[in-house]
Amino acid sequence: MATEKNQACLLYGAGDARFEEIAVPSLEDNPRDVLIRIAYTGVCGSDVHFWAHGGINEMVRPGYPVTLGHEASGVVASVGSAVTNVKVGDRVAIEPGFPCCHCSFCLAGKYNLCPDMTFAASPGPGDVVHGTLATLFRLPGDFCYKVPDDLGLDEGVIFEPLAVAVHGLRLAKLKPGQDVIVLGAGPVGLLSCAVAREFGAGRIIAVDLNEDRLAFAENELGMSTYKFNTAKSVEENAADLTAEQHLQEGADVIVEATGVASCVQTGIELIKRGGSYVQVGLGKKMVEFPLVVMSEKEITVRGCFRYGPGDFALASNLVSRGKIPLKRFISKVFPFRQAPDAWEAARKGQGVKMLIQVDGSQT
Repeated sequence: MATEKNQACLLYGAGDARFEEIAVPSLEDNPRDVLIRIAYTGVCGSDVHFWAHGGINEMVRPGYPVTLGHEASGVVASVGSAVTNVKVGDRVAIEPGFPCCHCSFCLAGKYNLCPDMTFAASPGPGDVVHGTLATLFRLPGDFCYKVPDDLGLDEGVIFEPLAVAVHGLRLAKLKPGQDVIVLGAGPVGLLSCAVAREFGAGRIIAVDLNEDRLAFAENELGMSTYKFNTAKSVEENAADLTAEQHLQEGADVIVEATGVASCVQTGIELIKRGGSYVQVGLGKKMVEFPLVVMSEKEITVRGCFRYGPGDFALASNLVSRGKIPLKRFISKVFPFRQAPDAWEAARKGQGVKMLIQVDGSQT
């Protein structure tokens, strides 16, 4: 690997992406790490925020550019001396964040809440953590998941958002036969619909403004849908949906996958008394929340952050059994040098999932 070059797409600020060479990560002092030759990187909503605004809560700092990307797959290029679960040449999907493994949260089995989490494409404060939009990416071998032989590495990218959906539905404690409403038909919302079906849900209803994504939910996943009407109030939309879907008492489970205030409010209106509401989508720090309705219905409200122990493994298991049609979620693959075009396409709401092919020799 001494002569290997690591080409990366670096973001210097909003709208300022540059293709440069960065250092090849070393395994010398990291015997449990592996080096992955990245094949594909997916476009997430957070990438779009970084491209459009220079960051979300943490902004790209002047002089400290960051490589974007955290949904990724590739081929193991090198392994540390203590790695036993993967070998050179294995095709893998990656879990892009790894915890300290020593804090109270890690020891309690909640490593996604680790305050010292190292997560791909983090601009700081502190050291910049580069993401997966590069030739080579390093992470612990324990956070690599083999892609089944009958799947392409492009499909392996979807493991990450699928793990988010799995985590959200596990938090909801969905019981077989319960009705589920998913607010937001983006990639995570649509995957949440698919996971809810595999968890045994009764009726599953996807809600969105985007007609193409609602058509995908209907035609590709077999879900019921409702188009949110921005000209109507939250209460009117909730009343129309419950009437259309014959949900007299509301839904047992609400998965909110947008972070938009009106959708949050609609979700609380739609939920059945004693139901379960999970906030998967991240939006503004503060939204107007229907506190009284929440209390009167005595619902369970859960936050949801990324994924925790077992979520990637369960996502991988669902995929290996052919339960989630990953290929159908991929709308377009952009060449590496056209990464900004992929971000723009996602920003405009085109398709479902955009991918960037980093290494064209791997599939």
